[in-house]
Amino acid sequence: MSLAADTRRAVDARPFLHAALGAGVCNYTAAARYLAPELEGDVDVDAVATALRRYATELDSPGEHRCGETDSVQVRMESGLGPVEPPSDPLLSVGSMAIGADGDSDAWTAIVATGHVDGYHLARALESLAIANVEVHCGGFAGEILVVVVPRLDGANAVRVVERALE
Repeated sequence: MSLAADTRRAVDARPFLHAALGAGVCNYTAAARYLAPELEGDVDVDAVATALRRYATELDSPGEHRCGETDSVQVRMESGLGPVEPPSDPLLSVGSMAIGADGDSDAWTAIVATGHVDGYHLARALESLAIANVEVHCGGFAGEILVVVVPRLDGANAVRVVERALE
C-alpha cells in the first residue's frame, strides 16, 4: 500500500480527523506526527503531512453534505414515552425494544425531526448530544423521520441541540 493510501485509510478510521481535514482546520504536521506510528514502515512526517494536504483538497467541508433541503426539517419534542408491548404503535423500535406513548411511564422524551433526514443527520444529532452531555437511550431514522430518545428532563435542551445540529 502506498503512503498516500495508508494515510487516507488512517484518516478515514478517525472521523474527528476526517472532519478537521475537510473543514480546513487541521495542523498537517501535528496530524502527521499523530498518525506516523500507525503507518506502515519508517515514515517521514513531512511526507505524511504532504499526503494529508493532498487528501484534504478532495474532502467536502462538513457543511457541504446536502442530500436535500435541510431548511424543511422540523424538530419537535414528544414526551410521555416508555417501553410498549404489541399491539401498541411504537414511535421507535430497535430489536425487541419498542418505545412509544405509555400511560404508565414518563421516563423518556423523543426528539423527532421530520423532513429530508438521513444517516448524516442522525450522526450530527448524536455527536451534538454527546458534546452537550445528553444521554441518548436510542435513536434511528427511516424515510423522512429521525427519532432520538433522551431522558425526560433533558428534552428541552435536547430539542435545541438537535435543531442546531440540523441547521
